Amino acid sequence: MNENEDQSPFGRGFIAACIVIGAVLLCGALLLITGLTSDPSDASAGTTQVANTSEPAQTTSPARPAIPAAESSPVAGRACALPAGDQTIPTKPPSVDGWEVSRRVVVPRSTANGPAKTDPDGFRHCFAQSPSGAVFAAYSAVAALADQRQAIPTVQKLMLPGPNTDALIRELRKDEPSTDSAVTQLAGYRVLDAGQDRATIMLALPVESAYMSITLTLVWHHDDWQLQPPPPGQPVGSPFAQHRNLNDFVAWSGV
Repeated sequence: MNENEDQSPFGRGFIAACIVIGAVLLCGALLLITGLTSDPSDASAGTTQVANTSEPAQTTSPARPAIPAAESSPVAGRACALPAGDQTIPTKPPSVDGWEVSRRVVVPRSTANGPAKTDPDGFRHCFAQSPSGAVFAAYSAVAALADQRQAIPTVQKLMLPGPNTDALIRELRKDEPSTDSAVTQLAGYRVLDAGQDRATIMLALPVESAYMSITLTLVWHHDDWQLQPPPPGQPVGSPFAQHRNLNDFVAWSGV
């Protein structure tokens, strides 16, 4: 393990409390701030979810929509025609046309890498089939998962269809969407592995005077990058890790 990287102290019980989309970043912040510990054998049990950036609290929570049997069936109209572009792994900050706010998270936009499309609900998609396109998609995935009140439709659009995504949707349906807010921004990325149809990317998020990381695996499916869901009972984004600095990352942010 790199000297700048600390093993995650997350135990199974704590991870279970973080399973709902949007709560995980808040949980991660609490871990770094309070220094919670657990049996090291539990450290690999976690897979974590992304940012919690819901809008101001509501007095009543919106009802969850009924979900049909094919919960994670592909969303129509996802076809993307962006050229694949450069297939090298970006070891320097990619060029951007600009940075914009998506669900209170600042994310990049590029004519070459995407997103080329944004839905009426703010969901960004259509990225280039390249390592750089996957990095852009990973940043947008964090933003997409930020608003818990849109968790189910976001998961249906963002995640690879299949039984694990169905299980996550069923888990989300058990609880009311949270109105807690813990806004953060991405600080950098590290491409762990990238091929034509699959990319694994570690993302760094600032917490207090350090950083926490999440790891997202994206798969090329239906002409776009989609997020690989976690196994049932685990949160999205495993494994968590703590980092003292960004030495092992490409520092890249819009704020």
